[in-house]
Amino acid sequence: MSTAVIVGSGPNGLAAAVRLAQAGVQVTVLEREDRPGGGTRTSELTLPGVLHDDCSAFHPLGVASPFLHSLDLGRFGLTWRWPDVDLAHPLDDGRAGVLSRDLERTVASLGPDGKAWRGLFGPLAEDFDALAEDVLRPVLHLPRHPVLLARFGLNAALPATLLVRRWEDERARALFMGVAAHAFNRLDTPLSAAVGLMLGAAGHRSGWPVAEGGSAAISGALVALLESLGGTVRTGVTVRGLEQLGDLSGGAPDLVLLDTSPHDALSIVGDRVPDRVRRGLARYRYGPAAYKVDYAVDGDVPWTNEECRLAGTLHLGGTAAEVAAAERDVSRGRMPDRPFVLAGQQYLADPSRSAGGANPVWAYAHVPHGYAGDATEAVTAQIERFAPGFRERILATHVRTPRDLAAYNPNYVGGDISSGANTALQIALRPRPAADPYSLGVPGVYLCSSATPPGGGVHGMCGANAAESALAHLGGGS
Repeated sequence: MSTAVIVGSGPNGLAAAVRLAQAGVQVTVLEREDRPGGGTRTSELTLPGVLHDDCSAFHPLGVASPFLHSLDLGRFGLTWRWPDVDLAHPLDDGRAGVLSRDLERTVASLGPDGKAWRGLFGPLAEDFDALAEDVLRPVLHLPRHPVLLARFGLNAALPATLLVRRWEDERARALFMGVAAHAFNRLDTPLSAAVGLMLGAAGHRSGWPVAEGGSAAISGALVALLESLGGTVRTGVTVRGLEQLGDLSGGAPDLVLLDTSPHDALSIVGDRVPDRVRRGLARYRYGPAAYKVDYAVDGDVPWTNEECRLAGTLHLGGTAAEVAAAERDVSRGRMPDRPFVLAGQQYLADPSRSAGGANPVWAYAHVPHGYAGDATEAVTAQIERFAPGFRERILATHVRTPRDLAAYNPNYVGGDISSGANTALQIALRPRPAADPYSLGVPGVYLCSSATPPGGGVHGMCGANAAESALAHLGGGS
């Protein structure tokens, strides 16, 4: 029987492990922390019994992922929950753009721009499953749906600031720009519309759900599935070099997949990496950081807009122009006075996260890479801006700075939770230009983290794709 070791138990490492185990490979996953999951962990960060997602929180691509969807993780304890409103983007005048699984609800919320919104997102949502088969793979592949991919690509190639000009009213413009800002990059550059189109279409196809009990339920289900296939997860193990793996897994493995940053992958593999691969990975760039603040609040957040009170996810940044300006400043290393903030009210869909009258509110701001300042007040102020009286309801807070996030997960270099800058070049050719972007140039050794295609997000496709590449090396891949 062939054997494999996966270093790192984030969703991509676990997805890779499951795919290999499905193919009959004996798999061992090694994780340095005492709990598996990487970005999909859940903790009591503020008050006893109040559950906060440590990083990932909303999963439009998780529920729509071709690989994760194929696994039927509900058999292993994963239950998706949807809020009444998937996403809201409030404005200072009290209005809000609303994104819903029900496309017509979004169309109705956008007034004069509803028809144009439907014209853009309706076909993408209708054909999303086919679109995901091509978009969630390396750019260099033979498309399975070339016409659909080309239609998506024409708009995805645009700067987000240009695409929003098709709408007249600020509700639609701000709503799209906030979704596009998930790219953690400037929004006036080519391909900056791509993330907004993909996440928006996913939202209309499957919504922006949360995992019941916290995001840790995703990793928990993947671990349970892996163990049912004969795989093993070992925690509390730090891997510093390939030479350790034989002792840790009972013999030199046939395959090694690294759910790590490119920097850590080079450190683990060492001098075996060919110079051309080393040079390519050394040029890999990281992007802006997150500054995370978790709150325990008394009751609900007093949003001015009623739809916001029903929303699981909120984008707080004001107008489209304000969001674009803040992202431009952050990308240039400047901290904006009003950063773009993502806020989450997961408890609306999943009351099990609350304790008594205390509810968890999850939030983070986009800040410059490696930002060493204190952005706690800036995050709170952005919530207060659209929910006057929020401060009075705060019972406790927990802060993770970019440095804290990097310590929590070494893949988050400088606090970059996307594990790599989403520049046009790195969206298309991450982590380096190569026919097989997962290969490290060493027989049987592969990179499977979010630094590989298709990039960040809890969808497991980086790991599943890397596993297919590894299986091809064994002669058993598809």
